[in-house]
Amino acid sequence: MLTAVLVGVAAAGPGLFQRLGGDALAGRFEQVQRAAPGVVHSARIDPEEPSPGRESDLGADLARYASALENAAPNSLRGGLAHDSTRIELPTVQGDVAGRRGEDAAGGVTLSLMYASDAPEKGAYVAGRPPRERGEVVELAVSERTRDALGLRVGQRIGLQGGALPNVRAEGRVAGIFRAGHPAGGERLWSEQPLLVRPLPGTAGAAPEVGALVAPRGVEVLQNQADAEFTVQWNMRIHLKDDVAGRFLGEDGAREFRRIMARYPPAAKEAFCGFESYGGEWCFLGIHPATELESDTELTDVFEEFRQQWRQAGVVMSFALASLLGVGLAAVCVTALLVVRRRLDGDLLRRARGASATGLALGRAGRSAPAALLGYGVGCAAAAVVPGSSPAYGTGLVVAVLCWLPLPVLTWAAVRDRAVLRERAPRGAGRRLVAEALVLVLAAGGVLALRARGTEGAAGPDPLLAAVPVLLGLVTVAVLVRCYPWPVRAVARWSARGRGAVALVALSRAAKEAPARGLALLVLVVTLAGAVFGGLVSGTLVEGRREAAAWQVGADASFLGAGRDPGTAGRLARARGVRETVAVRQLRVDPVSGTDGGRYGISSLVGVDGAKLRGAVGSSPAARALYDAGLTRGGGRDIRVLASEGHAGDVLTFTLHGKETRLRIVGPLPDAAAGDAALGPVRGAAVARQHLLVADNRDLRAFVASDFEETALLLYGARMDTEALRSLVPRSAPGAAGGELRIRAEEQAEADDDRLIAAVTVAHTVCTALAVLLALLALVLELLLSASARGRTTAYLRTLGLGGRAASALHLLQLLPLVLAAVAGGVALGLVLPSLLGPALELREFTGGPAAPDRHVDVLFTAALGTGICLLVALAVGVETWLGRRRGLGAVLRLGRADEH
Repeated sequence: MLTAVLVGVAAAGPGLFQRLGGDALAGRFEQVQRAAPGVVHSARIDPEEPSPGRESDLGADLARYASALENAAPNSLRGGLAHDSTRIELPTVQGDVAGRRGEDAAGGVTLSLMYASDAPEKGAYVAGRPPRERGEVVELAVSERTRDALGLRVGQRIGLQGGALPNVRAEGRVAGIFRAGHPAGGERLWSEQPLLVRPLPGTAGAAPEVGALVAPRGVEVLQNQADAEFTVQWNMRIHLKDDVAGRFLGEDGAREFRRIMARYPPAAKEAFCGFESYGGEWCFLGIHPATELESDTELTDVFEEFRQQWRQAGVVMSFALASLLGVGLAAVCVTALLVVRRRLDGDLLRRARGASATGLALGRAGRSAPAALLGYGVGCAAAAVVPGSSPAYGTGLVVAVLCWLPLPVLTWAAVRDRAVLRERAPRGAGRRLVAEALVLVLAAGGVLALRARGTEGAAGPDPLLAAVPVLLGLVTVAVLVRCYPWPVRAVARWSARGRGAVALVALSRAAKEAPARGLALLVLVVTLAGAVFGGLVSGTLVEGRREAAAWQVGADASFLGAGRDPGTAGRLARARGVRETVAVRQLRVDPVSGTDGGRYGISSLVGVDGAKLRGAVGSSPAARALYDAGLTRGGGRDIRVLASEGHAGDVLTFTLHGKETRLRIVGPLPDAAAGDAALGPVRGAAVARQHLLVADNRDLRAFVASDFEETALLLYGARMDTEALRSLVPRSAPGAAGGELRIRAEEQAEADDDRLIAAVTVAHTVCTALAVLLALLALVLELLLSASARGRTTAYLRTLGLGGRAASALHLLQLLPLVLAAVAGGVALGLVLPSLLGPALELREFTGGPAAPDRHVDVLFTAALGTGICLLVALAVGVETWLGRRRGLGAVLRLGRADEH
């Protein structure tokens, strides 16, 4: 049974991990595509060119080409790539709404019109119906909020003219009023185009902005009048099943995915037009001249980022699986020892009659082979039933052989030299030292190899990576066995001063039997180390992702691209709930020394509104550093900076637009200030550079907005209306121009929903649970193996008047040093494993952020593990004491046996 369990775990483990990885990859794609479509095809179309006998049916033409683009997907993505929506977003027009309540007679509004194939059907309409073709009349559909804000009703006419579409003069008519959030659909449309749901009030006398849906014919009416070029977008989404996504995780699968994503755009372009137009409008969408198809996607970059993170996840999973198999094999060895012990008398008798040790071992191997083969078959059958990739039958066979070998090997050692089952003679000390030195060298070599090589280029389970935790566990056991008997003997000598003999006898035997408890100690140490290591990594990943989300946003919300779009930045600053705003800007500079002309190194010059940041976040390290250095107050001609490298008083110069600019270092930049989340949005927009210079925006007034490579407006407010912010800046599609709005609540929600961290946690939890069960089995077998010796000692003491409670205390005290040593060694090993691995476990790949995440130790979980082990041993002792009371003294006291005294 034990062989079957271990073979099943070894054979099914890689497939289950691959399935977890596939689920995580599918979840990552799903998460990314919540904000924007995974693949966007676009083409520009001109006004219709009608030909005799042909009438335009733009809606049908758009649907036909959507099907063609979907069918152009490679076979590997058939069924996974689906058309999500077709959109045509028109430039704004001015609308004349006569008779608006509380407004002047003109009733002007700015209308953003859109055709969307994923607009909700009639069920979502509280009045009227969806827009459709109606001659030269442009039918409109608006939301309930827009209706209430403008006082609209079904059938009301709106004059459409001017705006960003010249020469337009058309009649619009409200055809329906829809309700956002209705089960009939449209959720993604509302999130991507919030202006359709919520109008924006005008500022400084400007007209309010509202969004409305139109039919394809309405698009053509306005396009024909304006003689304008519109852009059609076909939005596609990739929905991968777990098994398909898991296939892409290996090296061969990754190459296949890259090949698919490289071949799909040309195939879609050919399906759309059939020939190269080289920028001209030689293609046709129905009777509309069109450019060739353009494709854009972020999924390839997302996939590469995920594979880097999955490689690190494999480190944690390999450790969990290796710990489980190590504990299981230790349980197999304990079981084999128990079998050898019980059959030793018969084997010795056969040996005395002339049988050889090798013959006895081979006979034992032959008799145990059918059980090993049966276990291998059952384990492989169970692994084949588990959903995932094909089982690793080769790995299962290796584990089956390792489960089969201990019994004949230990039998041979027992009948050849009984040192395995009794106290080792002094001549065995040299062999023990050699074995310990060999284990130490192997463990040190494995750790150094991992630190030097890392996990770069590793595909699938890494044998070296999987072997290191067991080797480190053996080293820990060797150190504990050498060290913990000393304090135990000291306590035993101290207890000899007392009146009772229980503590003296129990602790003396515990110190004497320490080398014989190596297997039990290994089981407990590896189990605890794997559990503590997994809990440490899981906690670090969860907290690290949240800290990275705060770094990417920088505040409660931030708007990247504020310098390119100051109008939107101003409206965001005036949004409801925004309490404070802080401008952060970054400039790439390559300064030289002002004294000797030597290069300082490419640097990022970051400007911050120090006084505003200090007022918004009093605990900000960057604001405190700027204030303490006096940079928030007026300065001279030089730009005063805090530098990550350099000395106070150093002068640096760089040239921009032919003008030399001087930088004066006034002090070092503290590490806490360099890692301040307020700098995150602009620093994350560029690759890490050699140095970081931080200045106050007061000293950067000579630069114009276009000089900065990135600008961000940090928004602070505990009660910000995120819906209002999203109505100003919706989530953008791949390749979209304009600024990007990041909201910390949204980023942290996405971080908490990351299935990759969930996969690591699930793998660690399952392996830990199975390891605990196997550790319990090994511990029980170890107690059975040494039960006769403890029972005989207890029986001798009972003949001298030892009571039942004292016998229980004797058993507990005898095992207590072992348990305490195991808890201390296992917890210590689990906590230092991340440091020992070094580059092999780069948790920053998971989290992002400016540096590796701080480790978060789950103290409660660690304490619960140690307490659980102690309670487990106490329970085992209680059961053994109860069984001992049921046996008479004659059952354990026998004449002629002196080897266990």
